[in-house]
Amino acid sequence: MTPHYRDTRKIDPNKGSHLPDGSPNDANRVEIGPTLLAFREWEAAGLVLPDLKAMRHFRWERLTQHIVARGYGGLLMFDPLNIRYATDSTNMQLWNTHNPFRAVLLCADGYMVIWDYKNSPFLSEFNPLVREQRAGADLFYFDRGDKVDVAADAFSNEVRQLVSAHAGGNSRLAVDKIMLHGLRALEAQGFEIMEGEEVTEKCRAVKGPDEIRAMRCASHACETAVKKMEDFARSEVPKGQTSEDDIWAVMHSENIKRGGEWIETRLLTSGPRTNPWFQECGPRIVQNNEIVAFDTDLVGSYGICVDISRTWWVGDQKPRADMIYAMQHAVEHIQTNKQMLKAGVMIPELSAGTHVLDAQFQAGKYGCLMHGVGLCDEWPLVAYPEKAVAGAYDYPLEAGMVLCVEALVQTKGGDFAIKLEDQVLVTEEGFEDLTTYEFDPALMGAP
Repeated sequence: MTPHYRDTRKIDPNKGSHLPDGSPNDANRVEIGPTLLAFREWEAAGLVLPDLKAMRHFRWERLTQHIVARGYGGLLMFDPLNIRYATDSTNMQLWNTHNPFRAVLLCADGYMVIWDYKNSPFLSEFNPLVREQRAGADLFYFDRGDKVDVAADAFSNEVRQLVSAHAGGNSRLAVDKIMLHGLRALEAQGFEIMEGEEVTEKCRAVKGPDEIRAMRCASHACETAVKKMEDFARSEVPKGQTSEDDIWAVMHSENIKRGGEWIETRLLTSGPRTNPWFQECGPRIVQNNEIVAFDTDLVGSYGICVDISRTWWVGDQKPRADMIYAMQHAVEHIQTNKQMLKAGVMIPELSAGTHVLDAQFQAGKYGCLMHGVGLCDEWPLVAYPEKAVAGAYDYPLEAGMVLCVEALVQTKGGDFAIKLEDQVLVTEEGFEDLTTYEFDPALMGAP
């Protein structure tokens, strides 16, 4: 092997055998991760990268502690985001969401086993915390036909043997999401099935130091992609041939260029299609002097979700006075609500203390005030007072939680909407904005 060939395999020939996040400096590695472009941008920005080995150990240890604290024998996970959290490995994430072929069992003693897709056990071998790779957790009809029950019996028997060996036969097994035959087979093995999502959501809610570093990196990459999208929109929309899809495609492209993974929604619309909110982007040609609003819902570098929203005025004229007022009101809403954030504050207090939108905007406001975020939108959800359910979220905020603070300002039957969202880290003293992207000066009323 010549020195030239060795260099072509490295993602950055100047970094030695390992990258600053601890991953192998090998472009041929199985483990996916950020690109050279992302690393260079983060270095220029002075960001500290996560230690991936430490991040994985933090997650594994935290999950194990949550299992033990509840007196469970283990936690069985099928949700691909929970599997990513537990193992930091991926396998066709979106396809896996509707064809659940992966499973991970974490026993009370920390012993972790993954069942992966047929001939792909190697996808998690980079992580020594995954002690075994197996196959056979695919319990969906497309893959098993009329013999799903046979596969489920075999799989559940393996689970029983593992729990017996590593949890003293404790039959209380937490499960997050499982197919019907799988549930029945586990119960037939004598397991008492417990609520696994309660375990994983509360576990994932508090981020460790390296997860926060990873989120800072992912946020930087996302905001860089957003800036590329904004520049494209402002340059191309006046030409009269640019669709919503054209603009949104820039976000996808720039996310992938930095080692991002996917985008969960298509929430970018323009002009009258912004109201009512939750229409998805399409072929509409964006007109000059219109609003463009979006919600990133982006799963980016390190698998971290960056969920922010901005609304732009694109054109050479000034926006209407009612648009400026709505924008200023939306900014006031999220900035005021952020001031409540601090470790120890009870979640129902956030609902009760919210900034109140004008009467004209009440019918069209967002579905929640705030929500957690990590590998995706996560627990908790902070509801508006009239939607809050007593007892559903009677928990305090903790340092290390990350929340998305929302604002949707639209009138019923109106011809525009303002959508804003910031990602915020809860600290002992208060909060830290992880989102730095500016609000559109024109919509804020700048001359």
